[in-house]
Amino acid sequence: MTSIGGAEMVDWKLAVATASRLARPGPEISREEAREVVAELRGHAVAAEEHVRAFTGMTTAAGHDTPVLVVDRPGWVEANVAGFRSLLKPLMTKMRARRGNGPGGMIAGAVGGKVTGVELGVLLSFLSSRVLGQYETFAPATRELPGAPDGGGRLLLVAPNIVHVERELGVDPHDFRLWVCLHEETHRTQFTAVPWLRDHLEAEIQAFLAETDVDAGTLLERLSDAVQAFTGGRRGESAEPGATGTATATDTTTAPETEPGAHPGAHAPDQDTDGRSLVDLVQTPAQREILARVTAVMSLLEGHADYVMDGVGPQIVPSVVEIREKFQRRRAAGANRLDQILRRLLGLDAKLRQYRDGERFVRAVVEEVGMEGFNRVWTSPNTLPTAAEITHPSEWIARVHRSPEP
Repeated sequence: MTSIGGAEMVDWKLAVATASRLARPGPEISREEAREVVAELRGHAVAAEEHVRAFTGMTTAAGHDTPVLVVDRPGWVEANVAGFRSLLKPLMTKMRARRGNGPGGMIAGAVGGKVTGVELGVLLSFLSSRVLGQYETFAPATRELPGAPDGGGRLLLVAPNIVHVERELGVDPHDFRLWVCLHEETHRTQFTAVPWLRDHLEAEIQAFLAETDVDAGTLLERLSDAVQAFTGGRRGESAEPGATGTATATDTTTAPETEPGAHPGAHAPDQDTDGRSLVDLVQTPAQREILARVTAVMSLLEGHADYVMDGVGPQIVPSVVEIREKFQRRRAAGANRLDQILRRLLGLDAKLRQYRDGERFVRAVVEEVGMEGFNRVWTSPNTLPTAAEITHPSEWIARVHRSPEP
């Protein structure tokens, strides 16, 4: 635990306990069937790895292989809490120095840690039933959740969620599981074949956190303004849910990984929100610049995974057309009002846009310069696309292919 004068800034154990307690129960399944699902997912992950590498021309760098773990919802929660804890450690240290070790700081830390732990647990419980798979990049390895030798990197496949969705869609379960593994294995390949990518993203995230305003009063005021904007408090009116646009992360989570169906605009955007999530509205200008760069990279990663999945799928997944059609239909169907609001506030609609925009970028570049030409994107941080280039692939082609290779 991160402690301040004996008080925890975030009660991580409480976050795990809260999320595990509130998480929806998984689908009914026998013990034998559960074992079969786990074994099949592991087998599909191995098969998907070979297909992804053959299609993309990307191979794992020496010493950078990572494990594949099949987990349940509590296991996914534990892995993500470990990741948050690792990433937020510098920020916690900064807040410790700011708050001090006096009695007031100890009391505030104890109360705040419990509150934050519960809030984080509630959010993770919401997400834990929606994530099908995730490449967990930063969490340290543990005995229960092994990772890469250098302390980070593992692919998580959330078995109960995969079974739930395949049943809901009424598709061939074996094909659907392989289809999901193709997307997730692409993420694993991205990070194992491009070792600098993890360090680059971590540096960007730490720069984002370093810009965080740790003055509690200022942060709460900004958060209050954001909530009022979303609830219509500044205008004294409430908008009906919108049904426009294309819906969608965290994460390295996927089109099959984050449950589809979110429509942007659980409340119609107004001048205050400009279509942004709650997270966007509590950022500083410097953080928005960093987030724009990170969003461009995430769009690339998600779009690349979708492109690979669509490229490889028809070769090895017999019912891929049916799966894709039903999955997209489910995504477009929308969700209940509360679900829409949570998705909007968490920025999950923006994640679906990442799939769409990123896939268009990858497709346009590959059509113009081929897969080998596209793979120059993995050369260095300088060859990653900017936010503008994601929506205008020709600008990336001109910049990267017009200059000598870095």
